Amino acid sequence: MGLQLPPLSLYIHIPWCIQKCPYCDFNSHAVKQGIPEQEYIAHLLADLDQDLKLVAGRTVSSIFIGGGTPSVFSANGIGQILQGVKQRLACSTGMEVTMEANPGTVEAERFAGYVAAGVTRFSIGVQSFQAAQLSALGRIHDCDEAIRAAELASALPLQSFNLDLMHGLPQQDIAGALADLSQAIALAPPHLSWYQLTIEPNTAFASRPPVLPADDTLWDIQQQGLALLQQHGYQQYEISAYAKPGHQCQHNLNYWRYGDYLGIGCGAHGKITLPGRNTILRTVKIKHPKGYMDISRGYLDSKEQVLAEDRPFEFFMNRFRLLEPCPQADFTAYTGLPVSSIQGVIDNAVRQQLLQSTEQHWQITEKGARYLNDLLTLFID
Repeated sequence: MGLQLPPLSLYIHIPWCIQKCPYCDFNSHAVKQGIPEQEYIAHLLADLDQDLKLVAGRTVSSIFIGGGTPSVFSANGIGQILQGVKQRLACSTGMEVTMEANPGTVEAERFAGYVAAGVTRFSIGVQSFQAAQLSALGRIHDCDEAIRAAELASALPLQSFNLDLMHGLPQQDIAGALADLSQAIALAPPHLSWYQLTIEPNTAFASRPPVLPADDTLWDIQQQGLALLQQHGYQQYEISAYAKPGHQCQHNLNYWRYGDYLGIGCGAHGKITLPGRNTILRTVKIKHPKGYMDISRGYLDSKEQVLAEDRPFEFFMNRFRLLEPCPQADFTAYTGLPVSSIQGVIDNAVRQQLLQSTEQHWQITEKGARYLNDLLTLFID
């Protein structure tokens, strides 16, 4: 029973941002003395050249340019990157190309330039529309800039765009959270990412924790917000992702379905299936820009194989973020393991009402989504 190739995506990391937000645990670096745009682009493409042997003959189905804040790069720079990628890799027709953007770096001409360069979808980091919350979160934009960014995206010939919104913010009450969500809905994005603020280790918030809403408040925000989204035609398809029909993020779907992805750029992670070797490979690139652009070191920081015994947990840790049914055939195809190897765990999850099982599919229940960590823990032992 051998591994089969899943769809392939490409992740491109641009690490710079205007300033580091206190909740952010991503690999991002505040701009201090200008951005070496052309130098970094050359390294990105050289990094890709070194990885091409891992994906020979395969077609890329989506690209995601994340950060940091990729919109600190010029439209010309983004165009150079995408042109370089398309010269090196086969890309599917109508491929989704997502780029993260900060409302504080958005200008009409700049946005149009990104689209002309090949971007087909923006993910705009709004986080909140309230001045006090934006200040607490360390964001550089204000409410008006967030609204203007969404309106600009609406007017461009894009496949889609996403607004990224948080709830459970410092001192936030139910009315404030729902007001943010209502404002986002009023801007009619085809896709909304709506998720609770969490305090991550090694962030400014971790060293000086803000006062967050009580658990009962957080639960009410989640339930009332979900009802509001459904009322306006947004379908939840992932724990924190909501979309109008036909506007699910294809890149994220491939990631959560345990698909493959090349990762290029500072600190970028990759997952590549090599059926001929019965191997799933995980790669991590050098994290700091200075080290990454040191040509004497190469770009790879670490490379490791996913052991057969770790594959079930990895597969379901991704897959159960999605609310859609999971084909049992995907488990066998993308882990190389028989369903019989996890049948006891599946039966246990069904008994606990965390999972529903049919002859061909598994699907997480409402209880399973709420107690996702408990469900995933079953696959560790």
